[in-house]
Amino acid sequence: MDALIVVLIAVLLTAFLFAPLGLGGGMLFVPILHYLADWPLDTATLVVSLLLTLSVSFGSGAVHHREGLMDLATVRRLAPFAMIGAAGGAFVVHALGDALNPVFKTLALALVVWASVKVARRLRHGTADKDGGELRPVPLRLGAGFGGGASAVLAIGAGAIYIPVLNQFGGLPSRRAIGTSLGLMMLVVPVAVLVHAGLHVGAWPEVWVLVLLPCAALVGAVLGARVGLTLPDLVILRVFLGLLVVIAARYLWDLVGLF
Repeated sequence: MDALIVVLIAVLLTAFLFAPLGLGGGMLFVPILHYLADWPLDTATLVVSLLLTLSVSFGSGAVHHREGLMDLATVRRLAPFAMIGAAGGAFVVHALGDALNPVFKTLALALVVWASVKVARRLRHGTADKDGGELRPVPLRLGAGFGGGASAVLAIGAGAIYIPVLNQFGGLPSRRAIGTSLGLMMLVVPVAVLVHAGLHVGAWPEVWVLVLLPCAALVGAVLGARVGLTLPDLVILRVFLGLLVVIAARYLWDLVGLF
């Protein structure tokens, strides 16, 4: 029970932290489930992380939509490409089988390091909203498809991919890119969950766990989105960067032990 309480608090705080950044939280949810709850790195764990990510995207997405920060036309145009990527990513995970652990941790470490560099750069150069880049349909669609695949493989919302793609190739300023990223997650993550669930043949966590953890993530996301719009970005980003460094170190330690 003590471990469950720690996991619940960690999930709620993660959702609170990630919601204002436009991220789903999967970069932290998987380590929470794997290291704190001692769950194996298998499809069931990925599905639970995706359910938590979905809760964050709905909670934060609703707030951003009410603020007029979600470009629904862009969401509708890109969702099919991201959905195809998500379905393909789920099949990749199924094909990996027992090799998932080292492959997942290697890819996750690369993503965490990349996100850490991006956050550090934002902290160094400032976090003011920038105008979006020029609209480039082909890179925009390819980026959406890649984000969908990463979502399924790494059990993340893929906001770390969607947001720069929407900003640089979709012509959206930063805040609208965040809101639109959340809109994509709301449509794409369910596809990854359904395909993963259809392919999984092992055991699942208890039903009450599948309900309780997403509820905690939803509460954290709603609170985080509301409060996050009033907090300085620098405060949130510094905490986020610290957590990323800790996760990267743990993944690296595990990979050294595996190889």
